[in-house]
Amino acid sequence: MPLKKVLILGGTREAAELAAELEQSGKWDVTTSLAGRTKEPAPLAGKVRIGGFGGAKGLAEFIRTNEIEKVIDVTHPFAKTISANAAFACQETGTVLEVRMRAPWGKQDGDRWIDVGSLEEAANALPSGARVFLALGRQYIGAFTKRNDCHFLIRMVDMPETELPFSSYRLIAAKPSSNPNEEAALLSENDITHIVCRNSGGKGAYAKIVAAREMGLPVIMIGR
Repeated sequence: MPLKKVLILGGTREAAELAAELEQSGKWDVTTSLAGRTKEPAPLAGKVRIGGFGGAKGLAEFIRTNEIEKVIDVTHPFAKTISANAAFACQETGTVLEVRMRAPWGKQDGDRWIDVGSLEEAANALPSGARVFLALGRQYIGAFTKRNDCHFLIRMVDMPETELPFSSYRLIAAKPSSNPNEEAALLSENDITHIVCRNSGGKGAYAKIVAAREMGLPVIMIGR
């Protein structure tokens, strides 16, 4: 019996785990699609496709051409464009769409969250003189370049090819640690006073939230 073809819209830890699970089941021909923002993504089970589809219609054409029987959206909770494109493409092609969305983090005792609704609000919420850990992807940091009165610690998986347009910053190339102690050490070494992040949910990036709680640091939390 031929394997059923499934397309996973990935880029998250949960998507990688799902690809491995479906591949091991022996029932699915698995293809995972990645946006291509990371130069050297971690190995994934099954086939891997890197790059955009050319919008919702391009995704629909990919589904038709490759005879995809099911699409599973396991993208980042803030990846609104690809999720909207997936909904359109699956409706257009009559393909089953399953959405697996991470639950957001919930505030716990000791958390000092400043809840905001956008990147611009987050940038405006920073006090003058703040030393800020920007726990955001590179495509989301532009709103903070106007804050010439703050210092920024920026962590990226891949180093940018050009200087960033900040007046005062430090750039490190690394992935987030899952160890709160390691995240706390990073925050302490850089004299961080504030953290800015999105409420992504999941376990992969939660260590910095735990570290901030234990250190009593305010977190400017961008809601979904």
